[in-house]
Order: sequence, then C-alpha cells, then structure tokens
Amino acid sequence: MIKDLVLAKEWLPAAYSHDLTDQPLQVTILEERVVLFRTTNAIKAFKDLCIHRGAALSLGKVVDDCIVCPYHGWKYDDAGACVKIPQQPPGRAIPSKAKAQVYDCVEKYGIIWVKMNSEAGDTPLPLYDEHLNSRFKTVCASPHTLQAAAPRVVENFLDVSHLAFVHEGSLGHSDYAEIPDYKVHWKDNRYVSDEIAVYADADGTGNFATIYYTFEILRPTVARLKKVNHETGEIFSMLFAVLPEEERKSTVFALVSRNYSFDAPDQYFRDFQQLIIEQDTSIVESQKPEELPLDLQAELHLNPDRLSIAYRRWLGDLGVTFGSDIGSRLKKAAQ
Repeated sequence: MIKDLVLAKEWLPAAYSHDLTDQPLQVTILEERVVLFRTTNAIKAFKDLCIHRGAALSLGKVVDDCIVCPYHGWKYDDAGACVKIPQQPPGRAIPSKAKAQVYDCVEKYGIIWVKMNSEAGDTPLPLYDEHLNSRFKTVCASPHTLQAAAPRVVENFLDVSHLAFVHEGSLGHSDYAEIPDYKVHWKDNRYVSDEIAVYADADGTGNFATIYYTFEILRPTVARLKKVNHETGEIFSMLFAVLPEEERKSTVFALVSRNYSFDAPDQYFRDFQQLIIEQDTSIVESQKPEELPLDLQAELHLNPDRLSIAYRRWLGDLGVTFGSDIGSRLKKAAQ
C-alpha cells in the first residue's frame, strides 16, 4: 500500500548512480522495498518482490538485461514481465500474472530518482543548474541516514537561525546570531527566499565574512541553497535531496558545488558536509513531535522562520501525510 499519495507522485532520490554496480541494489522508499538494477541502456526500479514466493529480487542477479530471482530462478525482463520459469517445460505459457511491479526511474545529477506512482503524469525533476555548469565543480556528499521524518530533515536545512549555534565555529558564530528580515516568494513552482545576509563561514575554511544565503524549496523533500560572497564572487551551492524511507527514517543525498578552489581536494568538501550533517543529526532526531507540525498554531514562529512557515503551509496545501502531523492525526482517527 502506498504510504503517501502525494509523495508517491514525486521523483524521490533513491541512490547515487556510482553506488549502483552490476549487482542489484535494495533501497526503501515510503516503507516499500525497491530494487534498482542496471541494464545495457538504463537503470530500472522494481518492487523488490518476486510474485512467486515473495523473495527479494535484490538478492538475485542481472543476466541479459533481466533480473533473476535468487529463490527459484524466475527471470524478469526490463519491462517487468517474467520471461523464464525454469521449473516449466520450455514450450509452456508463462502466466500473465507473472510480472514484477515496475516504478518510473531516471538518472540525473548523478542521482537515481524513483517515482512510485507511474500514473502521476509529468512531475518535474528538481532543477540544479550548477551540476552541468563548467564554472562550478560538484561533488557528491556521502549518503547520510537520520532517524527522523523527512519533513523535519528538510526544514532543518531551511533553518538559517541555527547556524550560529549548532554549527558554531564551522558555519556560524553565536555573537552574530541576528537574522535580518526577509521574504519568501512563490516563483516558477518553487519557493525562493530573498538573499539573507549572515555573518558566516561558507565552507569551514575559517574565513568568516558576510555571506548572502538564498534558499529554494524545490519539491516536498528537495531543497537547494546558494551562498554568495559578493566581495570575492565565490559561490557555494548545494542540492539537498531527502529520501523518505520510513516515517521516522530518512537518507540525505547532497550535491555540493563551488566556483572557486578547483585545485582543492574534493574530499575536503565531502568531509565538511559530513561534519555539518552529523552536527544536525542529534538535534533533528531529538525534536518532538517526531512528525513535522503543519498546524502553524502548534509551535511558536518568528520572522526568521518564514522559510519554515512557507514549507509547512505548502506541505499542508499538498496534503503530505508521511512524516507530518496530518499523518499522525489520520492514524489516531483510524484507531
């Protein structure tokens, strides 16, 4: 059963392309086991279940662009149809029910994206221009799993106020905690903040300056950030994509881009992002309630929280239940 009809229509990040080898890979999306595997021309995503006896296809192997079940050797082609049942004589017809459930799958920005509802229409993929811009160098941060609801994880990314405290010394400075007033605008099917002036260190190198932050809420579980030092022209950008695995378990895939220090080792920027998200993890995992409250009366909001307010309102308007208090209320009503 699909756990969230809204998120099922979205392109959700499932894995980095480089982590999918010639062997099948199991991921969890909205509490559903999904298997990813490579064919000659594409990456495929199936429900990780053989229709015969329910074994995980991800434990099998890929042969001739087909995935083979490890239990009884049933072979499924890239469209999900079973094309071989070894226990049957070669000429016997394969039952029409012998199919794997196929999900839409696409590869972009070095990330494998999966859409659980194939009838959802042309849902847009998040836009991240820096990935193909030769003026930027982009690295993939290590996937990071938190025991927290995806909306909580995204909102933390959008929260500019915590930089001075959770990330003091690495991003922010507690003596410069004041956040100037800013507005959030609906533009081209996404929310975009004004530039927010923050006294900060853009990349952990110890060079504190006034950095101008711009946040964009691209999709329910995808956001982006651009930090600009107008004095030097240096730009640090990030695509922040969250995979909702379970109600309170999420994995972050982050693309980190810069238009400077091309000679610096990429591993530095991976390690820096890992440091930042590890600092975030204990805080986000501690938040109560675990599900993000979409009722704006449930918590206190100030002017610096305008991004959070816009995000919560949008999720409420869309009807997102997975990881939100809407889902919690529905569960209690059903009990």
